[in-house]
Amino acid sequence: MVTLEEAISTVNQLPIEQREMLLEIVKNQMIEAQREEIAKDAKEAIAAFRRGDLKPQPIENIISELQATLTED
Repeated sequence: MVTLEEAISTVNQLPIEQREMLLEIVKNQMIEAQREEIAKDAKEAIAAFRRGDLKPQPIENIISELQATLTED
């Protein structure tokens, strides 16, 4: 396994154009990984709802909970 320090050292040996390309590739891979995680979470939530583990709630309750979560941070 390569350490982060070794990876950075290797990347720094690349020409600037290749470093920019690498940055773009890694950024796109991160975006795709996040999309896959969101899709997985959504599928799990839908399955939980269908099993009856989650119950429908009034939109007002959901909005209040979201606002409370946002103000906590």
